[in-house]
Amino acid sequence: PHFLFNSLNTIASLTRTQPELAEEATIDLADLFRGTLSESNREHRLQEEWELCRRYLHIEKLRMGERLNIDWHIDALPKDALIPQLTLQPLLENAIYHGVEHLPEGGTIQINGEMLKDIISITITNPLSEHSRSQQRVSNKMAQENVTLRLAALYGPQGKLTIDESDQEYRLNIRFPYTR
Repeated sequence: PHFLFNSLNTIASLTRTQPELAEEATIDLADLFRGTLSESNREHRLQEEWELCRRYLHIEKLRMGERLNIDWHIDALPKDALIPQLTLQPLLENAIYHGVEHLPEGGTIQINGEMLKDIISITITNPLSEHSRSQQRVSNKMAQENVTLRLAALYGPQGKLTIDESDQEYRLNIRFPYTR
């Protein structure tokens, strides 16, 4: 719910000063809801997943301004690969909510993708603050567990999510077989 309230507050604040951005954010939010309310157990193309992520990140960028930066390195990934719908967006939401948002200066989320033979590997890295490390919220683990279970259900042992955490950063890696 925090994302919904943040989005609505962002849209409300833009309505008078930048109505065109408020309209863009409203369309992005509608598309995200369409994706969320559709059958979430199905797979869709990786290109569609990236588009949902970009819409989500656009709304967050409007809210956080220069405090949020995204460093994309996904050109090596096949756009026609199938992925469970809404696998990456909740992980990006966690990267903002548990990482970048708590840093006064903000930070950069890095998204790296590569193909290793017939396995797709996507790594999401976000900076951590002292607050992030001491106040790990339950929802962070819930989203990760949900993604882990969905990957395992669809891909068996070839679908997995791994976590690597240091004092300065949090890194998630998802791996799943390339299917189309």
